[in-house]
Order: sequence, then C-alpha cells, then structure tokens
Amino acid sequence: MSSTIFIQTPFQSKSLNKSLNTHFVPSFKLPVSLSFKPRTAAFSKRVHIRAGLIEPDGGKLVDLHVSEPERELKKREAASLPKVKLTPIDVQWVHVLSEGWASPLTGFMRESEFLQTLHFNSLRLDDGSFVNMSVPIVLAIDDLQKASIGESDRVALLDSDDKLIAILTDIEIYKHPKEERIARTWGTTAPGLPYVEETITNAGNWLIGGDLEVIAPIKYNDGLDRFRLSPVELRKEFERRNADAVFAFQLRNPVHNGHALLMTDTRRRLLEMGYKNPILLLHPLGGYTKADDVPLSWRMKQHEKVLEDGVLDPETTVVSIFPSPMHYAGPTEVQWHAKARINAGANFYIVGRDPAGMGHPVDKRDLYDADHGKKVLSMAPGLERLNILPFRVAAYDKTQGKMAFFDPSRAQDFLFISGTKMRTLAKNKEDPPPGFMCPGGWEVLVEYYASLTPSDNDRIPQPVAA
Repeated sequence: MSSTIFIQTPFQSKSLNKSLNTHFVPSFKLPVSLSFKPRTAAFSKRVHIRAGLIEPDGGKLVDLHVSEPERELKKREAASLPKVKLTPIDVQWVHVLSEGWASPLTGFMRESEFLQTLHFNSLRLDDGSFVNMSVPIVLAIDDLQKASIGESDRVALLDSDDKLIAILTDIEIYKHPKEERIARTWGTTAPGLPYVEETITNAGNWLIGGDLEVIAPIKYNDGLDRFRLSPVELRKEFERRNADAVFAFQLRNPVHNGHALLMTDTRRRLLEMGYKNPILLLHPLGGYTKADDVPLSWRMKQHEKVLEDGVLDPETTVVSIFPSPMHYAGPTEVQWHAKARINAGANFYIVGRDPAGMGHPVDKRDLYDADHGKKVLSMAPGLERLNILPFRVAAYDKTQGKMAFFDPSRAQDFLFISGTKMRTLAKNKEDPPPGFMCPGGWEVLVEYYASLTPSDNDRIPQPVAA
C-alpha cells in the first residue's frame, strides 16, 4: 500500500450572539486567532498550533494521555480506586476525548456542560466566549456503581477485559434524564433509534463527569490503527503537505464517482478562490454504526481501491478514520461532526443531503428534513470560523456514461441510483452503469455482500471481516 494514499502511522451565562449571518462559501471568512481559557485538568498537555491552519476550539488542543513515565504510578493509584466498567462505545468516547476532537473538553461532561450541550448546542467558556458542542459526551452508571463510588472523588475506568483505560478525577455524579436527552438530541422519542437502543435505554440512571487521565493511546488491534490519526497528527500531515486550506468530507458509506466528482470539484473551486494547495481530508466515521451499515474494515478497503484506481488524487488526499460513534441525530449531530473537524485543522466542510440522518424508525419517511443539516450548519453558534460547502447534486448522466452534476433542464438524461439500488445490485452481483463506481471499489462492495452469513431469528446477516 502506498504511503501517499493512506497515512500510516463552570460557565458564565451570557446572551448568545443573535446574528444569523450564514457562512456558506463563497462568502468565506479567514481563520481568526482566538484566546480561550477552557476548563483544564492540572496534568493535561496542550499543543500549540503554528499559523497557517485554523486554530482549534479554545485556541489549543487538549491531550489527555498520561505521560509514559507516569503510567506505572497511575496504574498503582487506580488499583485502590472504585471501578467503573466501560462499554465499547464508552471506550470510543474516551478515544475521542483523549485526542482533543472535543477540545476544550477535558473529560466526560459534568452537569453544567451536559445541560448547555442539551439546551444550547454550545459551551460557554470562562471568558464569556463559546464553542459549539451539540451532542452530550457522557458516561452512565447505575445505582450499584454509584453506591460503590461513595465519597471518592476519583474512579478507575476499565474496559470489558478489565484493562485499565483511564482515571476519572474531580468527579461529579448527577441524574441521567434519559427521556429529555433523547428528545432534545433526536427530536423524537420514537422507539427504534439505533444509538438510543444501544447506549441509553438500558443505561444507568446516573451520569458521572470529570477530568480524564488516559493511561495510554486507545488501540483496537484490528489492522486499522495506523489510519486513526489524531488531530495533532493530521495537522502535522497537512503542514508537511504545505496545505493552505483543508476541506473535510465525512462519510459512512462506500465512495462512488458522484462523491469523487464532488470532492474534485470542491478542490477546483478552492483553487479558483486563490488557495494554492487545498488538501482533502477523506474522513470515514470509525466508531459505532448501525447494524445494516457497511462495516469500517470493508469501507476502508473500498476507499483504498478508489485511490489506487486514481479516482481521487493521493497527493492531495489524506484518508484517516474519525473515531466517533454515530448517533444518526441529523442537524444536531452534524454540528458535532463539523466542530471536530475544526480541531483537526479543517476550515472547509462539505455537507450534503440529510447529513447524519436516517429513516424514521416507525414511519416510512425521513426522520429529518433533508435541507436542515446544511442550513443549521450555516447558523450554528461556535461554527462561524468554518466555511460550509453544500453538496451539488450528482447523478448518472446517461448521455455521457458517467456521474455528473444534475442539470434540471435535461432531467430525462439523468439516473438517480439510490443507496438501496446500489446495495441491491451488489447483493445480486450485478454491475452498475459504467462510470458509477471504479471497478476495484465495486468488486469490494460485491465481495462484502457475498460475505454476509445468515443469522438466527431473521436478524440482519452478520458480516465477515474484510
């Protein structure tokens, strides 16, 4: 595999700005230098970013990892502390927090941060400024765990194999208002929301917040750790490539040539704006996804073929994995996706139809208005420095035999190939129209669906690892 393709390696209450000026390109804003004083943990390291890339939220990235010389001491300290068991998704959130994707957060949210996130989609910093934060990053515990913690101000966090992951310090325990959390995050309490059923419905009735001391970088040992670049590592790579603009594209699906057209056209537009070397961050989501999504290992294999086949330019593309779990919370969640990419150095964010959306879990309709995601991003508090690049609609142009931007004046010439249609073709080992997806990428998709093994009780078939 070519290294040029995949990189291995307490708050004041003040009124919010009432301005609703949007920030769609081309009326873009240049990055501004901000000085914030976020909530800190005494041991936390912070990394200063050189001029040239957009500054992270709070002005500095948090790094919540314990230094190597301190690790054994922390392990000994943890042995005498109350223990809290983490789910795999909890560990993913520790990963997200530890690397600074949620900067300036330094741990799982305390109640003040939880309430601000739930009600305002933002966090007020000590100087009265604010940063965007739209999804709660919280840790749930039950009554027995709460009782076992007692008066301790620290707890040890263990994974499912009883391995020490982190110490949570200066803790605060508060009620877990599940119904309100679900209603405000998803806009509905309908049954069948994947993340809710996976992480909230059966979770404890308490939340525990505090500052994290993460013993060592989170690794998954799945063959993909070399692609999980932290915000610091991504910024270093962008600087190595002399990027003067970074445009991020998040996806949780295979890349087809319509996506590629959009990304290459975005780079062309940025060059026309006067940028000399805009770099694409192709950033597939790598945390929890619902059962019928294509698994990460297969998506990464497909993305590799897209670059190998020259659909995207490896010299101007960085492919990395975003470790966040997926909520499927539409316009609320897309703010989190955009905010995290600011911390990684992106000053442009591509947004399309119904970002982070899904079908309604009960009714046969979309859960969210397809246009609300991009509209919310253009007005969201704390995202003013980020330039939003709305999708242009691409479809298969039958006259050209390739994906092209839709022209309503000759709508009859275009074929829209839905995700459902694409999956049906792949499952039946049928080829799509020539030019829809690169051959290597399509072969991976066909191989994935052929790998699905029937499961008991009519459940979704289980995929075999790529």
